[in-house]
Amino acid sequence: MASAAEQLAANLNVGTFAKAKDLHARLWFTLAAMIVYRLGTYIPIPGLNVDAFAQAFQNQSQGILGMVNMFSGGAVERMAVFALNVMPYISASIIVQLLGAVYPPWEKLRKEGGEAGRKTLNQYTRYLTVALAIAQSFGISMSLQGVANDPGVFFVLTTVTTLTGGTMFLMWLGEQVTARGVGNGISLIIFAGIVAVLPQSLAQLFELTRQGQISAFLLFAILALSVVIVVAIVFMERAQRRLLIQYPKRQQGNRMVGGDSSFLPLKVNTAGVIPPIFASSLLLLPTTVSAMLAQNPEAVPSWLQWLNTVMPYLQHGQPVFMLLYGALIIFFCFFYTSIVFNPEDTAENLRKYGGFLPGIRPGKRTAEYLDYVLTRLTAIGAAYIAVICLVPEFGIAQLGQLTIVTALGGTSILIMVSVTMDTVAQIQSHLLSHQYEGLIKKAKLRGRGGRR
Repeated sequence: MASAAEQLAANLNVGTFAKAKDLHARLWFTLAAMIVYRLGTYIPIPGLNVDAFAQAFQNQSQGILGMVNMFSGGAVERMAVFALNVMPYISASIIVQLLGAVYPPWEKLRKEGGEAGRKTLNQYTRYLTVALAIAQSFGISMSLQGVANDPGVFFVLTTVTTLTGGTMFLMWLGEQVTARGVGNGISLIIFAGIVAVLPQSLAQLFELTRQGQISAFLLFAILALSVVIVVAIVFMERAQRRLLIQYPKRQQGNRMVGGDSSFLPLKVNTAGVIPPIFASSLLLLPTTVSAMLAQNPEAVPSWLQWLNTVMPYLQHGQPVFMLLYGALIIFFCFFYTSIVFNPEDTAENLRKYGGFLPGIRPGKRTAEYLDYVLTRLTAIGAAYIAVICLVPEFGIAQLGQLTIVTALGGTSILIMVSVTMDTVAQIQSHLLSHQYEGLIKKAKLRGRGGRR
């Protein structure tokens, strides 16, 4: 049964959208931000021999660089100022959130600090983003010495400054989109990068079919599987468990009030697209470090020699990689769900406002029941995300086409569909609020007319 909000959203019309001037401004701001981001992916870093780098990238486009290039919207292929994208920020968020669960001072900030504590942790995330961006851009600058017009210290400094500045600008841009636009800014930046390379991946897929490297049946199977994945993602992202909440009747003056009931919706996938993004970022770290060290094998310290041994097993399509990828996705599903939904706080809020679950005592028993239901839902959601994200890995193992299979595979489609649904939901919420404001104004006008 559709909720009241869903029924109202279904009745929205073009006239409601035309009158929502604030929503228009938010949409234009979001569009302008995405245009700025896309322009930045075409501006190369200074001092780089673009032709030489293009040749070097072409030789490794089916490796880890191709994967990173897809999420950055082609910025790595052009070694643009946004080549690092928001990956340092995502890595910093992982570290801060993990420490927020095990490091007592940060755990206290997260649980008891309220809005001030959240702002403090966000500030720590920004500082750590700068440190990670500097470290990654330094490694990139050292690996680019062979394709620089004038290699040396000055090239390293300009590259580190440019790439770090690009990441910080994207982090700021994402925060501005979240505050002044529509949707989550960081997610939209990743979404824009994937969508930008999707036509190129489709063209490459059709070209491989024309050349006879893959059969027409396989082409049809890949496209059909992509459609099936989209349908499955939409179904699972909308799936939720609605817990009935009842409010007791109470006497107010000479009449009885209350006795209403509502629903507490618990999504099957509470964590959203965060788990695969976090898991990909963690698995990219050793691969990125190994690729940087490979530029100068003689300088590799002895305590990092183990990377050369394990790296063949951490490539896309390898069983060890798929096992680790699936395990990290499941872990982050449970971990992130525990952060965004606290059963004890929810149970306390229900008790405070007089609400209760039928057959469940308020307080501790309600919190235990919520935790029980949420754990079962998260197990289903984690299994669904793991299957969706591992589908392209099996395709990579069979076809060996990393960028094409990944662009049309589960992780990319999951991000695109989820971000689209979240953005549309925010647009609907803005339209609903505007429609409610209109109804309230009409009610006030009728009230004044009646008094007259």
